[in-house]
Amino acid sequence: MSPGDGRLSHDLDPSDRGPQDACGVFGVWVPPDEATRAEVSKLAYYGLYALQHRGQESAGIAVSDGDRIVVFKDMGLVAQVFDESVLNTLRGHVAVGHCRYSTTGSPTWENAQPTFRSTDSGGLALTHNGNLINTPELAARLEPGAGLTGTSDTEILTALLATREGGPFAAAEEILPVTRGAYSLVFMDEQTLYAARDPEGIRPLVLGRLPVAGLAGHGGETRQGWAVASETAALDIVGAQFVREIEPGEMIAIDERGLRSRRFAEARPKGCLFEYVYLARPDTTIAGRNVQSTRVEVGRLLAAEHPVDADMVIPTPESGTPAAIGYAEASGIPYGQGLVKNSYVGRTFIQPSQTIRQRGIRLKLNPLREAIKGKRLIVVDDSIVRGNTQRAIVAMLRESGAAEVHVRISSPPVAWPCFYGIDFATRAELIAGNLDVEEIRASLGADSLGFISLDALISATRIAKDRLCRACFDGQYPIPVDEDSRGKFLLEEAGKK
Repeated sequence: MSPGDGRLSHDLDPSDRGPQDACGVFGVWVPPDEATRAEVSKLAYYGLYALQHRGQESAGIAVSDGDRIVVFKDMGLVAQVFDESVLNTLRGHVAVGHCRYSTTGSPTWENAQPTFRSTDSGGLALTHNGNLINTPELAARLEPGAGLTGTSDTEILTALLATREGGPFAAAEEILPVTRGAYSLVFMDEQTLYAARDPEGIRPLVLGRLPVAGLAGHGGETRQGWAVASETAALDIVGAQFVREIEPGEMIAIDERGLRSRRFAEARPKGCLFEYVYLARPDTTIAGRNVQSTRVEVGRLLAAEHPVDADMVIPTPESGTPAAIGYAEASGIPYGQGLVKNSYVGRTFIQPSQTIRQRGIRLKLNPLREAIKGKRLIVVDDSIVRGNTQRAIVAMLRESGAAEVHVRISSPPVAWPCFYGIDFATRAELIAGNLDVEEIRASLGADSLGFISLDALISATRIAKDRLCRACFDGQYPIPVDEDSRGKFLLEEAGKK
């Protein structure tokens, strides 16, 4: 279930789901006099399409023509929410877009993004990737009768920014320094595109230049647009040239005056290590390091740390493919395909019967019996969360005649939940939170089990250990989390009380 190659967002059995993604954010600004030809809504659509792997519950785009902001959003995939006729009605020169997986608040239309609020001078549309950890504290800053329509941390942040005087830039300078947690924000008013990233820079956010064909400035120079996105792959898709990352603790504004940058907090870099393992597309670059190259290198290191005699290395498609390639290269054991993935399985709203649920793994993956019969197999996957999927795969391979099944995982055991934008299981539900490696092996029914070490994974990223968030692997949270501020449905529970 690959981040960059059509990973499934929901297994047939909810108890069998893996780590669910953060969200994808995208923004674009072009010179106003070229807005119609630039078709910013379609640029936003393609940007979101490139980020679909980061969230598959809902999608939305907000567009401004300079006078008013129009928001269109709905539940479903990007291609389900938008079509040509809808995009043609969204005309303007600035747009922000979002694809969501809920990490705070239920997966409802009210919680879909962009969120919108009226301000004294117009409107504000905001998109958010991450998770705030002081939501009750922020909610207490709202005036009585704030009129919240959703139950997400994003809704509260939008309301705070919209009710401050001086416009979004000044409001953000006041609110963001007291906002704790992970937030990569892309937001807009009628004229300006804004972006901001939390001081730890936990979630990625990048800036790109967007050539606008046939548009010249007063001096004859070619003018340009700008794009902001969760991943560099989204910039590539819309033809934007990568400029740099938005720095941790930095906020930018883009309008006809150009790009302005201001630092609202000191940078304390703690980029998410799990982006390299699972979340980001393989063709994305984070902190100067290509994700695909990192995953292949992890496979090589995994082979050195956990060698085993076998006949073939196979991946769990597609998430295990890069590491399996690296494992095969380093071990000298042939790489092969033992499992076939159904590329057309996506999110389904049809609930399976219990009989189908029990065989649900077959809908996604099916073994190549002739390729694996009688073989000693090394099966490489990116992570183990609950273990249900790997357990089903091991059983399936044995039923298909595999002589031995050795499982290799290209991340350390996930033993701690994430509070910064990934909807992991609770610690009680995480298999590595309750069992040691040998007990996990026995639970999976594998002949052997090996996880990459944390130090080896970090070395493959070429980023210093103290500049990475490793909390899901070692329990060391870079931003302390108050027990009372935890919980996906915190605001909904508070509302009921």
